[in-house]
Amino acid sequence: MASPPLKISGLVANAVDLTHEAMKALPAHVQVGNVNTIVPKYSGSGIKLAAILEVAQPEEGVDYIGLHGTLDDFHASIPLNVIAASAVIMYSDSEGNPLEAKDGGPYRFLIPNSAACHTDEIDECANVKFLDHIEFTSGKGFDNRPEDDEAHEALHKSQE
Repeated sequence: MASPPLKISGLVANAVDLTHEAMKALPAHVQVGNVNTIVPKYSGSGIKLAAILEVAQPEEGVDYIGLHGTLDDFHASIPLNVIAASAVIMYSDSEGNPLEAKDGGPYRFLIPNSAACHTDEIDECANVKFLDHIEFTSGKGFDNRPEDDEAHEALHKSQE
């Protein structure tokens, strides 16, 4: 079954929809053969965020990246400069198949060494599952991550 494309939009020269197959076909230097070398909790293939930056070419002044997961209506907006060199978009499971929803697909956004949830702007909750849209913005965009302990705990309980 084909997975839906990852929509790349916002303040970019090239708004694109990247499919699983298109990501798989990107050059070797942007591929991550097993994301578990970067974020040990996960296993599968991914591409470096740098690949998205090369393809989309964000405009001057872009300083935030919006990560959107429609399936669970989850949105995070984080500073681009902090994660540009290290973040990865996971696009397939350990067998090379497109990620299914049960695995957090169609895509997962992974940030190595993220802080504990709701303790920093680049926290574990910015590791967005069900990712289907990346948006480049000037200034912070829509972000509905929990801001207090109670809301944070409720979010994680709802995902068990």
